[in-house]
Amino acid sequence: MPDAQPLIALSDVTKTYATAAGAFTALADITLSVARGEFVVVVGQSGSGKSTLLGLMAGIDRPTRGAVRVGDTPVHALSERAMSAWRGRAVGIVFQFFQLLPTLTSAENVMLPMDFCGTWARRERRARALGLLERLGVADQADKLPHTLSGGQQQRVAIARAMANAPAVLLADEPTGNLDSRTSGAILELFAELVGEGQTVVMVTHEPGARRFASRTVTLADGRIVPPESLVAPA
Repeated sequence: MPDAQPLIALSDVTKTYATAAGAFTALADITLSVARGEFVVVVGQSGSGKSTLLGLMAGIDRPTRGAVRVGDTPVHALSERAMSAWRGRAVGIVFQFFQLLPTLTSAENVMLPMDFCGTWARRERRARALGLLERLGVADQADKLPHTLSGGQQQRVAIARAMANAPAVLLADEPTGNLDSRTSGAILELFAELVGEGQTVVMVTHEPGARRFASRTVTLADGRIVPPESLVAPA
């Protein structure tokens, strides 16, 4: 069950980009909290601000105005160096196109975040990577290169890599967007299992079936959160 204390809190967040055509507001006045142990699915049409929202939570981007906190960390106020160090330990990110390093084996890909952050002793890293791969059902792929794996297997390895440093939150940006429907369902079930074990997951998706796995669905339109009552079809 989700903890009452928010793990993620965005307060009056606006993100504006400078473009050749003038200022573009990707997000406007977003206030959103995510509790520990929630599985929050963010939906909306392309261009609604979903990926921008995830990027702000991950510290990949900064708000133009407003505050972003994850746990006790004011992410918006961190220096670039502190941001990078914080992100490596506190956040696991899963991408649509896996982004596994092609010259490293599955196990080596999972060990990489541990190597960067020094979160586990060197002698413990492979054992931890193998444990995560086993947990995700791909231990038999540990010593294979990514190009020899199916899309679903690659995504499971990518999720194991995101979990390598035991992050407080997993952020997933269209993690099923490059998978067939059967494999997509298996990945969604996997996220739900992780949430059942206490992991917090925020996922941006176009996947219609994702809502049934979520603790809560947040809908974005034109950079704003759509109130739930606005989504109810008229009788």
